[in-house]
Amino acid sequence: MRGNDPDRSVQKPAAFLDRDGVINHDDGYMGTRDRIRWMPNAAKAIRRLNAAGYLVFFFTNQSGVARGFFTEAELNTLHDWMRAELAAQGAVIDDVRYCPHHPDGTVAGYLGDHHWRKPAPGMIHDLMAHWPVRHRGSFVIGDRPTDIEAAEAAGLPGFLFAGGDLDAFVVDILKQNYVR
Repeated sequence: MRGNDPDRSVQKPAAFLDRDGVINHDDGYMGTRDRIRWMPNAAKAIRRLNAAGYLVFFFTNQSGVARGFFTEAELNTLHDWMRAELAAQGAVIDDVRYCPHHPDGTVAGYLGDHHWRKPAPGMIHDLMAHWPVRHRGSFVIGDRPTDIEAAEAAGLPGFLFAGGDLDAFVVDILKQNYVR
């Protein structure tokens, strides 16, 4: 839930990217960097979005915290590492939101169905409240129907990514007329 300080003077469109299944392969409860397998051309896709003037955000359900598989501190360490790895390739993630809650969790304080948990749009709304996001042109990329439902609930178009070359997928989205 950490990010850069936004320049609120200029609104920009934003790309809200789910993490597991979009940026990295979803191998289940990814709490450590040794388990991260990057999606093909993830950094290239993010660089393309950066160059096109987009704010780029991760928004991700992380019920592994509620289930006791890893802590929020470990998750933040992982996100810091991911952002640094991408930044080393010229790809900037402006901010990250995650929901550590789950109704079937076992860790006190993380039980229940939180308003940030997708398909609810809470993470998107929070990012839009903290950053100068221009609604027009913004979009969501996710790998599950819940990601697309969150996009729709926030009034944004959502694109379902089935894996493969993330940059080619982003190129197709940017070619669509609504984005400009």
